[in-house]
Amino acid sequence: MFHPLQVTAVEQLTDDAVAVTLAVPAELRTAYRYDPGQHIALRRTDVGGEEIRRTYSLCAPASEAPETLRIGVRGVEGGAFSTYALKELAVGDSVEVLPPTGRFTLPPRTGYFAAIVGGSGITPVLSIVSSLLEREPGARFCLMRSDRTAASTMFLEELADLKDRYPERLQLVHAFSREEQASGLPSGRLDEERLNTLLPALVSVDEVDGWYLCGPLGLVEGATKALRGLGVPRAKVHQEIFHADEAAGPPAPAAPALASATVTATLDGRSGSWPVEGGESVLETVLRNRADAPYACKGGVCGTCRVKLLTGDVRMDRNYALEPEEVDAGYVLACQSHPTTEKVEVDFDA
Repeated sequence: MFHPLQVTAVEQLTDDAVAVTLAVPAELRTAYRYDPGQHIALRRTDVGGEEIRRTYSLCAPASEAPETLRIGVRGVEGGAFSTYALKELAVGDSVEVLPPTGRFTLPPRTGYFAAIVGGSGITPVLSIVSSLLEREPGARFCLMRSDRTAASTMFLEELADLKDRYPERLQLVHAFSREEQASGLPSGRLDEERLNTLLPALVSVDEVDGWYLCGPLGLVEGATKALRGLGVPRAKVHQEIFHADEAAGPPAPAAPALASATVTATLDGRSGSWPVEGGESVLETVLRNRADAPYACKGGVCGTCRVKLLTGDVRMDRNYALEPEEVDAGYVLACQSHPTTEKVEVDFDA
């Protein structure tokens, strides 16, 4: 359920990025508890009356009863919500927010972990790193990040402070694609070819307990291929794609959706059945009848609309949010799923 939260701070991080802090009332703090790496969906209605939802990762250390939520917002060309956040959002404003969700997480534990991030992909990883180092004295982390220039780098000071606090346990490696550094890596992207050489030189690949990849689709796919080539088991690799527009490509050929089908959905303990109209997705069918159905990006990226498929089959056009084991367990993305059987039953609560 969405709740209005008041903005208490809007900090300029770069020319095109801000950090937004939202106050959580005492009675909602349990509902808004979060694990390191999770995100929140924000909702607003624009001047034309259209509802806009966007998902942003939480960047502060995780809390069981957070007094505030802090997110990083980078401007996207033509982005309705990011433009609003950068140019209009101010202290005292109210924003509607869903409780935190997401499975790109690392509950603090002893071990050796690494991340490869690009651009605003640093946001959830900042929460992961700060929570881990603060709570687990035996944990170590290697963070490799790619940005255009130093001036475009989000949370540069926060990471420098973490490095000062945990110099022996945090390794920072920074690559700029459009700027040379006086020391460190030469300019260039962290693509598959470069990572194949770079990773074995920086970390003991076989000793890393978990890899966290976050950022644009190209970076995450390149890093995934590099790790696979280095023999890293798939179970150790966790990824989150940022920006639905970058993930949008032609869907893979699959079973055709039916012209006539019925969707049964359980949401917040209540069930209903409705006919699918005009090639709708499962989410669109449910939203016509239950406006409270959870979603954010509608691009197969954020995972907010994850449901358990109980009966029937669907064609899922794209999936950049669910891990293979989740799909094997019967979970699908409602926004990307089209019925291929006459009856489909899903559970949003599962």
